[in-house]
Amino acid sequence: MYTVLTTLSLGLGMWKVACESSDQSLTLFKTMKGFKGATFFGDRDSGKYNCLATWESKADVDAAYAVLGPKLLEAMKTLNISMTAPPTRQVYEVYEAKG
Repeated sequence: MYTVLTTLSLGLGMWKVACESSDQSLTLFKTMKGFKGATFFGDRDSGKYNCLATWESKADVDAAYAVLGPKLLEAMKTLNISMTAPPTRQVYEVYEAKG
């Protein structure tokens, strides 16, 4: 399995927007091959919002984010939301500890 940590810097006062975006993202994620689950979290004080999404394989991650990346940027532009920094994405292989 693989997990992807995506961080958006939206600025202060964007909690509601981040929550609405999370709802829309989850709906889209659920239609994609290999999606296992996602957790959304953020910090109102810094204006940074995160998604930790888990996928069955690296190929699933690559296919999903080839679609998701452009959709995110398009949605931000459509909603007239300016990010205070470019989004970041980190991909990690998951080890499930035994014990």
